[in-house]
Amino acid sequence: MARRSFRGRMMRTMATIVVGGSAFQLSGCDPTVRATLLDGLEATTASLSSALISAFFLSLQDDTGNGSLTTT
Repeated sequence: MARRSFRGRMMRTMATIVVGGSAFQLSGCDPTVRATLLDGLEATTASLSSALISAFFLSLQDDTGNGSLTTT
C-alpha cells in the first residue's frame, strides 16, 4: 500500500513539474510559435472533450428497444 501511495505522489509531482515547466518555456517562445502551439492544444483538447462526451451519451442510448445495451 505504501508503494502505491509513493508512486501516486511521484506521478502528481512529475505532472506538476511538466505543466509548470511548459508554462515557463512558452513565456520565452516566439509569439507566432506560441500562438500556433496553443491553438493546436486548444483544438486537440476541444476535440478530445467532444469525443468523450459523445461516447458517454452514445453509451447511454438504447438502440434495440428491448432493454439491452449494445455498442457499435
